[in-house]
Amino acid sequence: MDTALLIEYAWVLGVLIILEGILAADNAVVMAVMVKHLPKDQQKKALFYGLLGAFVFRVLALFLISFLVKVWQVQAIGALYLFFICFSHLYKKWKEKDESIEGHGLEEPKKGSSFWMTVLKVEIADIAFAIDSMLAAVALAVTLPETGWGQIGGIDSGQFLVMFLGGFIGVIIMRFAATWFVRLLQKYPTLETAAFLIVGWVGVKLAVFTLSHPSLAILDEHFPESKPWKIVFWGVLIAIALGGYLVAKAKGPQDDIEQPGV
Repeated sequence: MDTALLIEYAWVLGVLIILEGILAADNAVVMAVMVKHLPKDQQKKALFYGLLGAFVFRVLALFLISFLVKVWQVQAIGALYLFFICFSHLYKKWKEKDESIEGHGLEEPKKGSSFWMTVLKVEIADIAFAIDSMLAAVALAVTLPETGWGQIGGIDSGQFLVMFLGGFIGVIIMRFAATWFVRLLQKYPTLETAAFLIVGWVGVKLAVFTLSHPSLAILDEHFPESKPWKIVFWGVLIAIALGGYLVAKAKGPQDDIEQPGV
């Protein structure tokens, strides 16, 4: 590989790592919310299994990307699942608040899903995230000149290596981001509602990808990559996060909760 080609590959890999880091941020919020109800000693294990699954699904998606691009139902299921998580939490919050008023605040705490059921839920979300991540990686990598080193999974091996490294580094970023989000949610419990709203908004992003799929063509095929949509998506996400932060700051941290060992 000559110097110019090497520089071009390094540049695209750098851009891809930044992109994967951004994608990993909203993925990490979803994972943090899912494992938050577990005992502290199980949170680390759940995140480990979830991130292991994220890596495996990204590798599988990389090999099967030419097939998965055509299966819009996978992203549709992912979007519906994230909507379910979001609205289920908001309904429970509303119900608990209503019961708290009627029972003068003496409601019993409710248990969350078991450890392995939580891991299963994380893995289901990972499948949708893996496709989202690899589609972004493919969109960048295919713009690179082919190296002529042969093919892997129907993709030039040089391009495949860039996609693989970008996805792998994205999983590492997600690991540390998820850990940080879990700790933040433990310290500021009022951020939980904002986190679930972000989960629902990420579901909207997956829904937009689904509706713009050529098989449905409800939205323009290039709409998900358009600048107006990206501005709206990140603007709303930042607004939710900022609003949640201001509310949490006004109520103050819950210092008596021990930080999770994740």
